[in-house]
Amino acid sequence: MSVAKPFLKWAGGKSQLLAQFDDYYPPELKQHKIKKYIEPFIGGGAVFFDVMQKFSVEMAYISDVNKDLILTYQVIQQNPDALLDFLQQYQEEYDQTPQEQRQALFLAIREHFNQQRFEINYKHLSDNWITRAAQLVFLNKTCFNGLFRLNAKGGFNVPYGKYKTAKIADEDNILAISRILQKTEIAYHDYQLIDNKVDSDSFVYFDPPYRPLTETASFTTYAGTVFNDVHQQALAGFYNHLVQSTQAKLMLSNSNPKNVDPNDDFFEMLYQNYFIHEVSASRAINCKGHKRGKVSELLITSYRHES
Repeated sequence: MSVAKPFLKWAGGKSQLLAQFDDYYPPELKQHKIKKYIEPFIGGGAVFFDVMQKFSVEMAYISDVNKDLILTYQVIQQNPDALLDFLQQYQEEYDQTPQEQRQALFLAIREHFNQQRFEINYKHLSDNWITRAAQLVFLNKTCFNGLFRLNAKGGFNVPYGKYKTAKIADEDNILAISRILQKTEIAYHDYQLIDNKVDSDSFVYFDPPYRPLTETASFTTYAGTVFNDVHQQALAGFYNHLVQSTQAKLMLSNSNPKNVDPNDDFFEMLYQNYFIHEVSASRAINCKGHKRGKVSELLITSYRHES
């Protein structure tokens, strides 16, 4: 069977960090004592797919505040074949369209995607969910840098990416993901609503919008909502609440402010009662794509990891 991997490119994706993360997963996960995996900022889901395929987790619960992201996960869970039919049509159309005409194709699909949002009932699966999910995948695979960004009116506004090739219809991966999602509950809501899902047999991973290292690197409104320092502090309070009220194992990712300011101890203060580790990532820390290099990111655990 194919190994499932993220079906979307996503800002801050964790695929490149999985080998490092493996060292910091809770020992109980490797000892087959963890029964439930919970991730309330699911995004591209790299850690989710890694955990679900490596370890004997019985069920998962994933959520996000991005309506279209959650809709797409639900479509893959419940109707992957119909989604693949649409993706294959988009694949053929993209491949057969001359390079100089692809931007017009992209813009037409983006416009339909933005107009369609007013017609979608996000609470009940319907046929137009499938076309919307297919459009989201198409736009993600063909837009600039695979970003998901909304303007002030809630419209997707990322420009065309000018790719010579794009893998829009990845049948093996979509079907592999769908198999994993059969034992996964998927929900659209804020992270705090996982409270009643967490128990002593749970491993909870938080991957919130990162605290920006510079003003130009701010990318805190991907789902049309702001996630600033006040929200980071609220999340730390919720993290502490879960530790105090359950026996769950918690892990959280965020940026390391010391990449740009050695005296910035924002996260050390917020998570002073927990274990703070550094992992190395290749990231751009401002809006200039060429300003990319190795930076450290923080991984905060409620437990000691095995050396």
